[in-house]
Amino acid sequence: MPNMSLKKNPMPSQDPIERAKNFKEVALGYTEEIALDEAERCLNCKNKPCTQGCPVQINIPGFISKVKEKDYEGAYEVISQSSSLPAVCGRVCPQEAQCEKYCVRGNKGEPVGIGRLERFVADWHNANSTAAPAVPEKNGKKVAVIGSGPSGLTCAGDLAKKGYDVTVFEALHTAGGVLVYGIPEFRLPKAIVQKEVEGLKALGVKVETNVVIGKTIAVDELFTEEFGFDAVFIGSGAGLPSFMKIPGENLKGVYSANEFLTRINLMKAYKENSDTPIKKNTRVAVVGGGNVAMDAARSAKRLGAEEVYIVYRRSKDELPARKEEVEHAEEEGIIFQLLNNPVEITGDENNFVNGIKCIKMELGEPDQSGRRKPIEIPGSEYVIDCDCVIIAIGTTPNPLIKSTTEGLETNKKGCIVAEELERLLLNQSMKN
Repeated sequence: MPNMSLKKNPMPSQDPIERAKNFKEVALGYTEEIALDEAERCLNCKNKPCTQGCPVQINIPGFISKVKEKDYEGAYEVISQSSSLPAVCGRVCPQEAQCEKYCVRGNKGEPVGIGRLERFVADWHNANSTAAPAVPEKNGKKVAVIGSGPSGLTCAGDLAKKGYDVTVFEALHTAGGVLVYGIPEFRLPKAIVQKEVEGLKALGVKVETNVVIGKTIAVDELFTEEFGFDAVFIGSGAGLPSFMKIPGENLKGVYSANEFLTRINLMKAYKENSDTPIKKNTRVAVVGGGNVAMDAARSAKRLGAEEVYIVYRRSKDELPARKEEVEHAEEEGIIFQLLNNPVEITGDENNFVNGIKCIKMELGEPDQSGRRKPIEIPGSEYVIDCDCVIIAIGTTPNPLIKSTTEGLETNKKGCIVAEELERLLLNQSMKN
């Protein structure tokens, strides 16, 4: 009998007061009882609108039907036909803007907790399955994957399942890309990422760390006889931080969110014996309103900051962060200074941050992004006292590969133009 509750089962989680003091995972995951109850909310729609909203086209009603039957390994197999990273995607995919957005149950209530069920299935598999994956017969083709973030690992997994000989090249000392250096432990435990990487290795994927493509090896060299790759997938990500270009950004105590989170997540700066410590500040201002801003603010809180502010120039309705991340931040005591825009970071006589000057904003007509354009209110400037400012306003691709590779065309944001990349790879293949 279908569960016709209008609300999805809530996700069990750590108490906000306790979790704000540790880096353990906040969301505890569905129990079997909760997962079975939530699965019964799925109507198994014939036209599968949820699947149409999934970027990798997972057969969502198919895997949920397996959950209803308590065939959790069968559910994992359904997911794995389309996804190489189910335990990761079940935790950090923006389901509310993808699969769950199109769930029929969302028309008169809340959608089915698809992401939460995917996480349950993946976690059950990781805890209970010991069978090694079947390694496909090799097809004689070699592919190099640059970058071991979500796109690189997904590409590697999909190609390995088709019989390609895949090597992933990662610039850092640990595979995972943004999954290990960007997303905090309390949202995505690194053991989960490592488990997914080990699963790809079991399929035959080779992972080479500490290799900076564009420096250690040029992209063009990968096509030579020495390396012998037939194709190259570039998934090097967007690791170059953007700044506001306002006075004071060079003061001591100003971080890009990339550096701040990398020190914490990859270098474990929050641990007492860390080789890469990070100063524990008292009052922290994080500029930005996306998931990275929430991650930085919540991490600063866990490092011991007494007050942490999110400074964002639009209203709460325009926050680009996931609703769940905003709610978690609010529960943990993060202070939201909305409709405020920084104009200067102030410092003391020793060039240490001592405040961030903001001007208040109001919303006008929608801009090109479709969001209402923030407009300054003259004479409304004020200063937030703080000893640390974290800039989390976005990133762009690192220009290294473009600057060391012939024939790659990029757009104004520095992203490689796919049509040009396809032409380049075709030409290289014909030469070899």
